[in-house]
Amino acid sequence: MIESLYLPIISAFYLGLITSISPCPLATNIAATSFLSQHIQRTSLIFRTGIFYALGRIISYIMVAAIIIFLSIKVNIVAMFLQRNINKMLGPILIIVGLVLLNLINLNFSFKLPLPKKLDKLHPNVANSFLLGFLFALSFCPISAALFFGSLIPLALKSQYSIVLAVVYGFATGLPVIIFALLLSYSAKSIASYFNIINKIEVYLRKLTGIIFVLGGIYYSIIYIFKITI
Repeated sequence: MIESLYLPIISAFYLGLITSISPCPLATNIAATSFLSQHIQRTSLIFRTGIFYALGRIISYIMVAAIIIFLSIKVNIVAMFLQRNINKMLGPILIIVGLVLLNLINLNFSFKLPLPKKLDKLHPNVANSFLLGFLFALSFCPISAALFFGSLIPLALKSQYSIVLAVVYGFATGLPVIIFALLLSYSAKSIASYFNIINKIEVYLRKLTGIIFVLGGIYYSIIYIFKITI
């Protein structure tokens, strides 16, 4: 039981981490956390604000994943279809996601909620930081959408611990925000250094993940679509 949960949890955590440090979510997280903290003098309150912003993102991802998982379980037609075809679907999905991560497929779309144009009207307290994190998490750009809908959701649907994986994924997406808020409490110089390091790491991790996804997709396609035993 423990061994069967170990690998999916690591995978969900890794996917969440890659999502959080992708250019679009990372820039949004840093901008939002900086804004929410700009008028706060107490370092402890800055960190608390970051925690609640991250918590808002975590809850948002968990809710979306839980709804999809719940519907797939409760709707018998969908559940039966997924049981028969999830392995066949996973191959092409992984290949497409991998090509997106490698920038070989350029998806020019984004889903953004109608958020207030002037965020400076919001008072930077922990309640508003939670709400802002919750709403920003629902704004998907191509990479974050590919990782969430194309990777985490199929992984969760194949596992009996689906909600646990959603929780782990959500936590990983909020982890860099918590670290950023902690740095923001002490040193602006540390923030710039942290941001540069993350940008460099993200490029290599994204390419490595893309290659792994493409290879995994090819493997799943050979085994489950073309029925070739390796």
